[in-house]
Amino acid sequence: MGNCFRKPKISYREIGPCENLAGSPVVRLYGPASCPRTSAVRIALLYKNVDAEFVPLETPNFGPEAVAVLLCGKETLSGPAEKLVRYVDGRFPGPSLLPSATASRESAMAAAARLQHRSMASHLDQLTRWAEELARRPKARPRMEVRNLGQTYSRLLEVMMEHAQMEEKIVFPVLDRADRGICTSANEEHARDFPIMNGIREDIKSIVALDSGSSSYYEAMTKLAAKLRTLQEHYREHFEEEEGELLPLLETAGMSREQQERALGQCMEAVMEVSHSRLFHFLISALLPAEAMQYLDLVCRCCSRGRAGTMIRSLMEESGQGAAPEYDQSLVVVSDCY
Repeated sequence: MGNCFRKPKISYREIGPCENLAGSPVVRLYGPASCPRTSAVRIALLYKNVDAEFVPLETPNFGPEAVAVLLCGKETLSGPAEKLVRYVDGRFPGPSLLPSATASRESAMAAAARLQHRSMASHLDQLTRWAEELARRPKARPRMEVRNLGQTYSRLLEVMMEHAQMEEKIVFPVLDRADRGICTSANEEHARDFPIMNGIREDIKSIVALDSGSSSYYEAMTKLAAKLRTLQEHYREHFEEEEGELLPLLETAGMSREQQERALGQCMEAVMEVSHSRLFHFLISALLPAEAMQYLDLVCRCCSRGRAGTMIRSLMEESGQGAAPEYDQSLVVVSDCY
């Protein structure tokens, strides 16, 4: 990605204000292409739909505090990525990029689990509405639509299974050390749900083979939509229970902030390896911009620099290098209920 850019050496003094011929401010971001936090600022600009030029500098001389420099017309701002994102959020119209005060106070593990809940609930809501629409009337190419639904469901299933592994291997053991048996119910729900979820995947495969005009198709698609709706309602309750009763206990579980971040980083890089590599765009795309930026901050804080950079740059590559992860407001209807 960075190979097509020139890599000049430049100091902070050489960056001056400029405007284009139409009088609107020129927006440029200077910083290392390999730095994950610089990439996060680029995504913040894209979420705001700002046409910004990125000038990659592998050896910048911006001073000890600065990760990057943002030039916007006659304004020049340098500093850590968090400062630049706050500036972008206040300077440009568009969706909010900053987490709520409550969300910003969460522990790393609780925040990651909650944001993963948001993504999974949003995708599950979309899939349910998609199946209900196909049950009412097949589209022009129903077999392809059902295949696409199946592919999306399979991606969601991978994320949900890795999320459960994260909780079972990292989150629940921490809570059980503080209060033994407190996570028994959540573990039992995981064991009960997976056969149901795998059964839905098999149902979708069977529907692909049916004639879209037959009564068998409508009956099978109606049953599938009902199963997805039941699964959606169950997971809404499951997530509410975990966020209301279990995740707040992480604050008093005896792990320091550094220990939680180290454990979460290991989890993202190993336990949830698929969700944070091949399916990272899928995971992030169902989040609101502020939620996505909070998750990217967790990635920067908890993962190794190289792995974090790869994850975040993959979002722009997946979106054609010209857009932030696409988000659909309709995807967050369920999330807003929490």
